[in-house]
Amino acid sequence: MTSSWMLVAGFLFAAVGAFGKIAASDFSSFELAAYRSLVGVVLIGSFVIAKASKQNKPLLKEFSSSQWRDHAWRGSLGSVSLFGYFYALTHLPLATAVTLNYTSPLFLAVLSTFLLRAHFKPMLLFSICVGFCGIALLLRPTFVGTSAIAAIVGLLSGFFAASAYINVRKLGDAGEPEWRVVFYFSLISCVLGFAIHGIFYGAFHVITSTNWLNLLYMGLAATLAQLAMTRAYHAGNPLVVGSFAYSTVVFSAIIGVVFFNEILPVISVVGIGIIIAAGILAKKSEAKKTS
Repeated sequence: MTSSWMLVAGFLFAAVGAFGKIAASDFSSFELAAYRSLVGVVLIGSFVIAKASKQNKPLLKEFSSSQWRDHAWRGSLGSVSLFGYFYALTHLPLATAVTLNYTSPLFLAVLSTFLLRAHFKPMLLFSICVGFCGIALLLRPTFVGTSAIAAIVGLLSGFFAASAYINVRKLGDAGEPEWRVVFYFSLISCVLGFAIHGIFYGAFHVITSTNWLNLLYMGLAATLAQLAMTRAYHAGNPLVVGSFAYSTVVFSAIIGVVFFNEILPVISVVGIGIIIAAGILAKKSEAKKTS
């Protein structure tokens, strides 16, 4: 079931990337991150308020948490990763930006070992490395003619994403519900996004009758993806979940073919096969470990 939740999240994150790439011509990376998160704050907040009112529960109790430090860390680290991803998405080719961001499972393997003192079978770690090789074949990233700074920022987005996932697992172990984890992450990234844009850019770009739908769809997909991803990390081994996160790359390739008329060369098809094989290998490795 864990893998199913991550596959759902992978498809939705691919949709976020597609809408974000389209909207990047109208908004800064900080605005994209803020609007993406604002939709989540409104949707989740409204749902929780309505549910608490119907059940006559104290509203403050629903939003309060004793794990505020982990929420703050998850929100801050996740926000930095989000800013970096949209910055890379704005300044680099889509293939390069996605590949750099999806180095997060590799960083997660290292961080889980040292911070969570986790002991994983070599086969599981090997599957993650194989999966990243599949990404490289599928997207064929290139840094020719692009900014070195943007490339570094994109790579750092993967590192900070992995760091945020560590806190997601801690919050799950502490019994925090998925909606609360996603709500505070969205709230923090929304506030930081608008604040940082205001500091560096001043005026905000105008939302028009043509670009607002991209922001709305991006926010809806991101909110649902975060909920699915958080459920996956709560319930499963972080490295296994990280392996299935590679599905976003596969879904991104499919979206490119169907909606953007992109033709996949043979090497990309090989990359998709390797990524799928890596996910299956990780799942089998975990099944043997828990049997």
